[in-house]
Amino acid sequence: MKHLLLSLSLIGAASLVACGKTEAPAAPAAEPTAAAAPAEAPAASQWPELRVAIDATYKPFTYKTDAGEPAGFDVDVAKALCEELKSKCVFVEQAWDGMIPGLQAKKYDVIISSMSITEERKQAVDFTGKYYNTPSCVVVKSDLNLGAEAANFKGKKLGVLKASTQEKYAMGELQPAGATIVAYDAQDQVYLDVKSGRLDGTVADVVEVNGGFLSTPDGAGYACAGARIPVEFDAKYFGAGAGVALRKEDTALRDALDAGIKAIRDNGKWQAIAEKHVPGVDLWGS
Repeated sequence: MKHLLLSLSLIGAASLVACGKTEAPAAPAAEPTAAAAPAEAPAASQWPELRVAIDATYKPFTYKTDAGEPAGFDVDVAKALCEELKSKCVFVEQAWDGMIPGLQAKKYDVIISSMSITEERKQAVDFTGKYYNTPSCVVVKSDLNLGAEAANFKGKKLGVLKASTQEKYAMGELQPAGATIVAYDAQDQVYLDVKSGRLDGTVADVVEVNGGFLSTPDGAGYACAGARIPVEFDAKYFGAGAGVALRKEDTALRDALDAGIKAIRDNGKWQAIAEKHVPGVDLWGS
């Protein structure tokens, strides 16, 4: 019996050994896969930093928040254009009458601060196409019920922003008609003197004067005479709307900014910015 069990055990061991030797061959190793191509890095901007001049006394277009940060329609348009150019916006504050000299002296790269495109300014700097276009008006006491004609302002003392298109109009049309014109370094200084009674009124952009004066308690009792300055003076004094001003040699930057203006108009960013700052108003104009 012991011999039989031993024989069976030997047979079983042999069978197990045989089974071990007839194991299926391993599958061939997989071919190494090619490494994925690295993602293409975004193209570097030709203008990594864009220095943008603003006059922060021109609400709702350019002003400073209580925290001292630049804000307004122009500021947000500048930021949107910097995004299109893949640039970092750096804002530089500049008094209005020094804007073009500062640009020529290369203190900054562009002016995005409600600068109207006029033939006189185009002698010194270049411009993109417009990014908005609004009219101007003469603001006086509303109970005077005056129309917009220049003769209505005889004897009135009116404040204007120095080196502005409104100053050009006031000196060219209102002063010869008998008005006294006083130029100021900043538009908010004009409003302080209107409030104090040192001025009878001002000549200003319709949207700016509404945001900076007429809609405030200080502007109670004042209004635009005749809604706006007659349209026949637009071409002579006020130009073709506000554009981005830059040095004449910077043609590639001008073309990129023009493309940026078109892009933010097409993708809805411009309209969202306009509605944020001046809801319900046609800022694009004609």
